[in-house]
Amino acid sequence: MKIVTLVKHVPDATADRTFTADNTTDRAGVDGLLSELDEYAVEEALKVGDAGTDVEIIALTMGPGGAEAAVKKALQMGADSAVHVVDDSLHGSDALATAQVLAAAVTKIGDVDLVLTGMASTDGGMSVVPAMIAEYLGLAHVGFVGELTVSDTAVTARRDDDAASETIEAALPAVVSVTDQINEPRYPSFKGIMAAKKKPVETWTLADLGVDSGAVGLDAALCVVREVTKRPERSAGSVVTDEGDGGTKLAEFLAAQKLI
Repeated sequence: MKIVTLVKHVPDATADRTFTADNTTDRAGVDGLLSELDEYAVEEALKVGDAGTDVEIIALTMGPGGAEAAVKKALQMGADSAVHVVDDSLHGSDALATAQVLAAAVTKIGDVDLVLTGMASTDGGMSVVPAMIAEYLGLAHVGFVGELTVSDTAVTARRDDDAASETIEAALPAVVSVTDQINEPRYPSFKGIMAAKKKPVETWTLADLGVDSGAVGLDAALCVVREVTKRPERSAGSVVTDEGDGGTKLAEFLAAQKLI
């Protein structure tokens, strides 16, 4: 079985994230890392590999040069090999173009049985790319999966919402996005870190995938950011001295804020 796990290199959420002059995310001026939600997809692929035999796990990412760090983390966790799609024309690509490129990469990898993704990226949070990839590939898509069972011919997934759970079965090949409730991602061991240095990482361009550069990038994006305004600084809070009427003052404050 061949499993492709999509991983994304995102700006560190704890860093001071900014935008560039063209209102795209500044990925060069801030530290980046593997999107936390994608770690669950990598772990789920590794669990399938641990439970079976003859399972090949390929980490796939798209992004600038620094994005290779995302696939390296996946390799350290236990993936077998990786593919990094990098091309200057990809700068500013929207979700639709991203899905088109990643679907083309999955097709080029060939004979893929299962595509695993996180439920969203921690920088975009749109949760639409997995379904778009499935549409480009003509495959079934099961999203927001909290429990997954994989056989030789199908996947059985449990999806939870606020009121109920549902179980869905889809024939392979398929695209499945998993939530952060599905497992507990492993930490790379020293052995895994050292082994990752010898694992193959292929670098592909748009030309390698047969994707027209005019169909991707900021100029082709259907959705763009026109203006960015920095979040206002938090104002200092007010201190209420309790002189026997603290409870009254608190109630008046809450009432003025329409909290009670």
